[in-house]
Amino acid sequence: QVQLVESGGGLAQAGGSLRLSCAASGRTFSRYVMAWFRQAPGKEREFVAAIIRSIGVTYYADSVKGRFTISRDNGENTVYLKMNSLIAEDTAIYYCAASEPLSTAQLMGDTSYHYWGQGTQVTVSS
Repeated sequence: QVQLVESGGGLAQAGGSLRLSCAASGRTFSRYVMAWFRQAPGKEREFVAAIIRSIGVTYYADSVKGRFTISRDNGENTVYLKMNSLIAEDTAIYYCAASEPLSTAQLMGDTSYHYWGQGTQVTVSS
């Protein structure tokens, strides 16, 4: 079993920055894929970014590419999402997710992930 706890959400102004953290505990998962998804009011949950913990390869949604950076600290079992140049459309609940190894085609789909955090609210004021 894997437990995920997000932190770092809050209120930011447009153009500002926030950093989300996802602390993982439970079984060893050095080869896992870790990802961030988000869900805005009235919208479906969408992929934001993913990282393969063992090799650090990253993937991003087009909407955040160049603005968001996903990274990991394997020693601390923590994954981060640094969000720069925030816009109002980034307002959502952000969820951390984890899964055993996935193909590139699978890692952007939320149904591929078995473990989820409780979510953290990010609100961007324009």
